[in-house]
Amino acid sequence: MTTGVDIIGTLLGADGEVLALVPAERIKAGRLPDGVVLPALLVKATSTTERQTLKRAAKTRTIDRVSVTVRAGNYQDQRRAIALVTKCCAGLTGNIGGGLRVSILTAGTGPELDGPANSYERTQDFRVSYDAV
Repeated sequence: MTTGVDIIGTLLGADGEVLALVPAERIKAGRLPDGVVLPALLVKATSTTERQTLKRAAKTRTIDRVSVTVRAGNYQDQRRAIALVTKCCAGLTGNIGGGLRVSILTAGTGPELDGPANSYERTQDFRVSYDAV
């Protein structure tokens, strides 16, 4: 079953500008490995809501809040990656990454944090709506 993480991951892995800064092997779902080369992107689900209906439907409208965490070796790469991630994903609609009738909105940018091993971290959240089959 497709999730918002799959949808966002598909977009990031197909975007030339994102891949020029962060190669596909450093875009991960769930967790970044220890010692990952920077910059890297981590795509995680924050929450999921399904539209409730009284009768059984073939498709269920699902809304996932998805966070993309940027971990970079310097402040400039962190800022550039957040901008590229937002440009890549925000405002898109259509059938994307296995999701039907997808719509993606931004849902806030988190604080700038000190990451592991003196890295720079920041998170961009998205609201990903789609029909689950």
